[in-house]
Amino acid sequence: MKNLEINTDPRVNHVFENYPVAIREKMHALRSLVIETAKEIDDISKLEETLKWGEPSYVTKKGSTLRMDWKSKTPDQYALYFQCTSRLVSTFKIVYKNTFDFEGNRAIIFRMDAALPKEALKQCIKATLTYHQVKHLPTLGI
Repeated sequence: MKNLEINTDPRVNHVFENYPVAIREKMHALRSLVIETAKEIDDISKLEETLKWGEPSYVTKKGSTLRMDWKSKTPDQYALYFQCTSRLVSTFKIVYKNTFDFEGNRAIIFRMDAALPKEALKQCIKATLTYHQVKHLPTLGI
């Protein structure tokens, strides 16, 4: 893996540390997977880790914003959120219809008691972080 410049807004760490203990590990695992995937993409040299709508968010120059969060109103799940006007979730529904649960055209939902399907998820993260390079491809390069 190459070196990746990660610019983290200090408020992001505060959000992660304030998740309930039971969800904190899941959210840190999701965060690590995003960073690991970004490091594997040759065309990405910088990753911005910030807050959008109060949620940890990841932005690259060539990609679409990727957000993640857990909400107390649905305590048994957490999610990755995508720009709902993009082709991301609609494409993920075609390619990974039997792998993930979705919320409309905006999110992939994960159950607290289920393991992350890491390889499939990495493909979704990669498509998001490089969206402006792959949006013309039928399945976004997946």
